[in-house]
Amino acid sequence: MKKSILAAGIAAVSLVLVQCKKSEQKTIDMPAEFAKITKAYFDDKNKLNPLDATYNGQEGYNDQLAFEMTDTHRKAQRIFYDKYQSQLKNIDTTALSAEEKISYGIINWETKTGLLMLKSPNNLIPINQFSSTHLIIGQFASGESAQPFKTVKDYRDFLARMDKFSAWVDSAMVYMKKGIEQKATLPKALTVKITPQFEAWISDKPQDNFFYTVIKKMPADFPEKDKKELADGYAKTIAEKLVPKFREMIAFLKGDYLKASRSTSGYGALSFGKEAYETYVKQWTTTDMTPDEIHELGLKEVARLRAEMQKVMDQVGYKGDIKSFCDYVRDKPELKPFKKPEEVIANFKKIHATIKPNVDKLFSLQPKTPFEIRRTEAFREASASAEYVQGSADGTRPGIFYVPIPDVKKYNCYADEDLFLHEAIPGHHFQISLQQENKELPDFRKFNWLGAEGEGWALYTESLGKELGLYTDPYQYFGMLSGEMLRATRLVVDTGLHWKGWTREQVIEYKMANEAEPADGIVMETERYMAIPGQALSYKIGQLKILELRHKAETEMGAKFDIREFHKQILESGLMPLNLLEAKIDRWIKGSKN
Repeated sequence: MKKSILAAGIAAVSLVLVQCKKSEQKTIDMPAEFAKITKAYFDDKNKLNPLDATYNGQEGYNDQLAFEMTDTHRKAQRIFYDKYQSQLKNIDTTALSAEEKISYGIINWETKTGLLMLKSPNNLIPINQFSSTHLIIGQFASGESAQPFKTVKDYRDFLARMDKFSAWVDSAMVYMKKGIEQKATLPKALTVKITPQFEAWISDKPQDNFFYTVIKKMPADFPEKDKKELADGYAKTIAEKLVPKFREMIAFLKGDYLKASRSTSGYGALSFGKEAYETYVKQWTTTDMTPDEIHELGLKEVARLRAEMQKVMDQVGYKGDIKSFCDYVRDKPELKPFKKPEEVIANFKKIHATIKPNVDKLFSLQPKTPFEIRRTEAFREASASAEYVQGSADGTRPGIFYVPIPDVKKYNCYADEDLFLHEAIPGHHFQISLQQENKELPDFRKFNWLGAEGEGWALYTESLGKELGLYTDPYQYFGMLSGEMLRATRLVVDTGLHWKGWTREQVIEYKMANEAEPADGIVMETERYMAIPGQALSYKIGQLKILELRHKAETEMGAKFDIREFHKQILESGLMPLNLLEAKIDRWIKGSKN
């Protein structure tokens, strides 16, 4: 009898506890809980990637530097990805808004992909000639990039970062030596391109060194004591830490590393290369497409664009095949009119002035961030492509379109209109600036980068040239086609290099036969693909998805379709994996029918 009463009492208490627990669950503010996750996610990303934090204008990271190749850093990455995969499982997505669901999807995709990336020992190749930490630090050292140099603290922050950079160079060599042991090295063609980058930073006197540049630009109102302390500190770090490590790296690159550098060109030649490349494809396209599917898509796009190029050849009365016409365009003296680098910059400013009156017709949503056009810094100009570097979210640092002009007499302007639309307006400058300026987005999305939509958008904007008042000259229109052809051939040659075993020479030959890019530019492009597998795929895959979505919206919405609103829908929420973008546009189309 007593046992029955006791059991009944326990059951009653248990029922109350269960009901209380259910009551607590009902009162949880799921959006608020998820907001905490998004904030912590951004904070943790900044800690892991302090250079990105500097680019994004985040305070407190400008003296930090990640040693991304080390086992310690990779362990921290794994902990980070596992942490947020676990936290997402506790979120009831049915309680989230449409934008919050996008945030959830982005975090879920990034952390899953990050874990996949850690399966390959790509940290054994921590440096390349195109996209590497040493190049970012070099840009920062110029005083013209994201690293701020306005206060005494700013200068001290970079001094601390320089100190860490000398140790970073040492760590890079440690892991490159491990790479030699495991036969995971750069191709020889890339190794020889890195050496001059470090050689440009060697000087007999610290005051003549590139890393001393900002000291010569110190604000006049700094206290004299601080000026001297900073000048002495920079000179000492340059002389005692940076230059000795640069010399050591140069000797290593020219000696043991060059001897061990591989004769093969693609990532697939590495023992872990095939599996790693599949992950790179997933990372850069944000799709589940296979390398073989992408290769075949590329071949189809190349064939389509060759037919369009033939129409331009007919228009200008050229008799011959496309390959010879590409050679003709590459060498045409009228398309190399510049005698001074300043004239190249002036031409881009003219293009900007031409499109300004027409931008409103296509874009209701436009950024407030200032915009500038600059020549690429001398130390990296020889191996750099034209690029856009984002401005700061508060507008104090402009977005910058960098143009490399290593030899102005060889500079061909046939594709300048196309290039400006892609890198500047309404390409990267619009997309990145609008994303950063959107106060409704959580911070991790304001400063996020996903190549498929980001590069896909920029490539898509190249097709808007005629509507913006450009491409009135057939050679400039051919430049647009050639620009699109460049991205189409990338689908073929990137998968060719890293999946099908193509050589560097095969890639160059294929590109020369289908593009009007100058020969040295094609070599540079080829070596870029060799350095960063999969990145080149993002452009065309993203562009084709945006074009597909536009066609779908135009077809299903009919007279209700508004190009300004479509562009707003693409841009307003920032970058996301392509499946999330498609779902967003589908909701917009469905909403228009109600």
